[in-house]
Amino acid sequence: MAKVSGIGAIIKIDDSSGSARDISSDIGSYTLNVGNNVVDVSAISASAMERLILRSDVSINLTGAALDFGSNLAHDVFKVMTGERTVELGPVGSTGGDPKITFEGVIESYTPTADASGASGWSATIMLSNGTAPSWTTY
Repeated sequence: MAKVSGIGAIIKIDDSSGSARDISSDIGSYTLNVGNNVVDVSAISASAMERLILRSDVSINLTGAALDFGSNLAHDVFKVMTGERTVELGPVGSTGGDPKITFEGVIESYTPTADASGASGWSATIMLSNGTAPSWTTY
């Protein structure tokens, strides 16, 4: 697989009825946080830290530069915040062998914004919900 740039991504998130919606055109930036909880198990006799890996976790923070109330776009996906949502993220133009991550999450927050200049935007955070580690697979 060749290297790919960070320009262009496809982000699909289920709406409240469970239909996957490609909201990539509404997103200005995203941060994907994939990690593990760790616990310090260092003894006083150790000269360095000892840690054990615990549970996996994932969240995604999304921001959009403008509010678009069109059908099946970001506002439509986030306006009802209940229920689990499937999140899928991968590079634009994905072909066989390109990576993607998929997880089930809940919407922690959805924040539409506006300022005195008239600019609008939004942010949303989705966090892992079902106890199953995120899955890195390929298209």
